[in-house]
Amino acid sequence: MRYALHDDELEFSAIRSQGPGGQNVNKVSTAVQLRFKVVASRLPEAVKARLLALPDSRITQDGEVVIKAQGARSQAMNKAEALGRLVALIERAEHIPRARKPTKPTWGSQQRRLQGKSQRAEVKAGRSKVSG
Repeated sequence: MRYALHDDELEFSAIRSQGPGGQNVNKVSTAVQLRFKVVASRLPEAVKARLLALPDSRITQDGEVVIKAQGARSQAMNKAEALGRLVALIERAEHIPRARKPTKPTWGSQQRRLQGKSQRAEVKAGRSKVSG
């Protein structure tokens, strides 16, 4: 990633994890929820626009990225995982897709296609009933 994420742009909150885990799950908030406001960030405008245009359920209507990490048992590891997911999302938005140039099939490829079609037609014609 070419852009630095500043601490004032990231909002972390500790929440309780879901799923099995016994007493630890019931009393310790180890899961982390990361909120990143895309519009208010210092990312370039082009990257912001591509990031908001991504078809991702983690991006809200208000232009905020919400990432929940609860895979690890420690809050620090979940925080690092959430940050890594945000970086991967921004890297996806950084990539500028190349414009597709329409191409024409070559003369030789057209001839091979037509020859294959005629061979197939002969095979199918040979399956019909013989008259006589």
